[in-house]
Amino acid sequence: MVRTPSTMLPLGTPAPDFTLLNVDGRTLGLDDVAGRQATVVMFICNHCPYVKHVAEGLAALGRDYLPRGVGIVAINANDASSHPADSPEQMVHEAESRGYPFPYLYDETQDTARAYHAACTPDFFLFDADRRLVYRGQLDGSRPGNDVPVTGADLRAALDALLAGGAPAAEQRPSLGCNIKWRPGNEPAYFPPAG
Repeated sequence: MVRTPSTMLPLGTPAPDFTLLNVDGRTLGLDDVAGRQATVVMFICNHCPYVKHVAEGLAALGRDYLPRGVGIVAINANDASSHPADSPEQMVHEAESRGYPFPYLYDETQDTARAYHAACTPDFFLFDADRRLVYRGQLDGSRPGNDVPVTGADLRAALDALLAGGAPAAEQRPSLGCNIKWRPGNEPAYFPPAG
């Protein structure tokens, strides 16, 4: 496990499109999952202890904000050949057991993760109604073992500001988690070398 921070993609970046397979067998794109007022794109997986730590908070986020016109989607880009716990079959079980109310898509080629400059799991990107990036970074300050409760405070504050017609705070802290498990030779240039 390599503790890896978000790349902190520049604010204002347009949301890259994608076409990926959902756990229910449907193929979904950005148009299918985007919300009227805001869209959250998160990169997660099944096995990462950082994701496991916040999984209930992610499900709660979906339950709280999907009814408010926010689109939420989770994407798993990990190489399932080296990490079989992150396979599409296991994703089905994970989505069911966690009660995720949002789509959980598999990025087999890892092209979507590269387009978003995703680096870790979990990694969060919030786009406004025009699909421009307004927040990227942590869910909140909770990490495995630091005794800080999982509240989703940072991402929820950004969402609340956006839904109220404002802008998220300029100070945004990177997410931190396990590195995305890139296929050998597929590591993007922005990804820090191991070690």
